[in-house]
Amino acid sequence: MLTAVTDSLPDFAAPAEADDDRALVAAAASGGVAAFETLYRRHAGRVHGVIARLVGHAGARAEDLTQEAFVRAWQALPTFRFESAFGTWLHRLAVNTALMELRGRRSRPLEDNDEDAFDGIGSADSAGHVTALSMDLERAVATLPPRARAVLVLYDVEGWKHEEIAAELGMAVGSSKAQLHRARGLLRARLGEQA
Repeated sequence: MLTAVTDSLPDFAAPAEADDDRALVAAAASGGVAAFETLYRRHAGRVHGVIARLVGHAGARAEDLTQEAFVRAWQALPTFRFESAFGTWLHRLAVNTALMELRGRRSRPLEDNDEDAFDGIGSADSAGHVTALSMDLERAVATLPPRARAVLVLYDVEGWKHEEIAAELGMAVGSSKAQLHRARGLLRARLGEQA
């Protein structure tokens, strides 16, 4: 019975979404607010997800940076050249927004009692249950030092190369590798695994 229902649904392929994004971007670049709202709804989850991972799931900060990324996207749309998919471009813009925040925080003292650091942790999955392992992993990643967390997220989650990470974070390639090693070691220790 489920097969019959799913077979009757239209096939939404990624190329169709990319073509639709292209039309929406063109309309939004010409000032179309409704088109931009559609792009926002379509991409906000992914943008918020990468930003939240990079800033350690600091709820309010991740929300603010997500909004900032979309404001920057709105401002930059007239110069978007369609050299890549809009989603790819927006994702990179979101990562850069979060990384600029992390660079700025490096010059400020660390906050020991950042109460909203765990706001996004423990959200229910599609079945309405919280996955303990996922929650523990997210919590452990959130407690990593900012640069180690950024390298871990960019390398292990986002699939960046060490050369890209080093260029973006202003560090040597060897430092990126060392930060990744450090982050993984800290995660193992925090999760109680044997190295």
